[in-house]
Amino acid sequence: MNSVVVVGTQWGDEGKGKIVDLYAEDADVIVRFQGGNNAGHTLVVRGEQTILHLIPSGILHDRKVCIIGNGVVVDPAVLIGEIDNLAKRNLFPPDTKLYVSERAHIIMPYHKRLDAARENRKGAGKIGTTGRGIGPAYEDKVSRAGIRLCDLLDSDVFLERLRYNVEEKNFCLTKLFGEEPVDGDKIFAEYSAYAERLRPYAANTSVIVNRAAKEKKKILFEGAQGTHLDIDHGTYPFVTSSSTVAGSACCGSGVGPGCVRAVVGICKAYTTRVGGGPFVTELTDEIGARMQQAGREFGATTGRKRRCGWVDMVQVRESIRLSGITGVAITKLDVLTGIEKLKICAKYRSPQGEYTDSVPPNLKELSQCIPVFEEMDGWAEDMSKARRLQDMPIEARKYLDRVEELFGVPIVLVSVGADREETIVVRNPFSF
Repeated sequence: MNSVVVVGTQWGDEGKGKIVDLYAEDADVIVRFQGGNNAGHTLVVRGEQTILHLIPSGILHDRKVCIIGNGVVVDPAVLIGEIDNLAKRNLFPPDTKLYVSERAHIIMPYHKRLDAARENRKGAGKIGTTGRGIGPAYEDKVSRAGIRLCDLLDSDVFLERLRYNVEEKNFCLTKLFGEEPVDGDKIFAEYSAYAERLRPYAANTSVIVNRAAKEKKKILFEGAQGTHLDIDHGTYPFVTSSSTVAGSACCGSGVGPGCVRAVVGICKAYTTRVGGGPFVTELTDEIGARMQQAGREFGATTGRKRRCGWVDMVQVRESIRLSGITGVAITKLDVLTGIEKLKICAKYRSPQGEYTDSVPPNLKELSQCIPVFEEMDGWAEDMSKARRLQDMPIEARKYLDRVEELFGVPIVLVSVGADREETIVVRNPFSF
């Protein structure tokens, strides 16, 4: 099968949107397989910026099929807003189709209310959730109380499930959190209108994707967040509410594992993190501040500042193992321009002097790990015009050679700027 999965290797914000947009040019079908509008993918095409939260990044290309899979939780208002915004800006290509899985779960107003109430109650122990209702929506999915798109489209089923949920959620909101209750009648009216707007896009998307696979079409699976925000394998509890690794592409899209041929891991040339949780290579000095400013490290969804630090190869190698990554795309290499000495974390050392090349699951242990750095010379030359590795400063090429050696898999792409054109493609993953 000629299919590629794109996943983040860090804590998200690695620049997946740009890479998916690039690879979408060669793909026939682009599938978003997990997460919700807690993720923001920023695309820059000919200097014009577009931020997408739910719609797959391939939507800017004509004659494509874009799919929001069953593994995604969908806020109808956000999705409709994205559709309308793209249409208003003439960015919704006429021959590109958008489908939403009928099995995708819907984010409801009480999910957002509960999300905010819980986070506020935690005080200093906040996880750093975006407050978009993502976690509570996945909770309802797992507890079999969720409302799917197919349920929303059937008014009788929707009303029955809504009444049950409103009663339960209002008990929690009023009795546990001291909040005002939600109005079930208003929700029913509002979401019934959303149902009619979304009805033309609803489909059994598993059938569409599998048909495309049988027809030898090129399929691109797009993940959100990053591996170390994975609910199972991330820095729990400072994680997202879904599985972000490559294996989730199958569950979240309704295809078998034989459909996947290659996995591209996106790795920023440094490391960033939003919200709480341990961060072994974090920089709180002027270099970290410089990375934040030069890289415009502010969340596309929340606007929050991202914590910055040196690239962590222990973290990335863990991601390569968890997702079976076959090639790595390096993003934001240009942000490191002008830093005299660069550091790469090759392994961790415990306070007892023991070395490890894997991420400890115990956060107390992880927070005590000391990064073992390798130092390399930086470069001062602008690289935004480079379109081949040979066009780059020699120090940048040496840096890439070393991180590739530490990855244990080849570098397939290097991003040297925000725009789509500012990219060095080493190898097309659809040719693996």
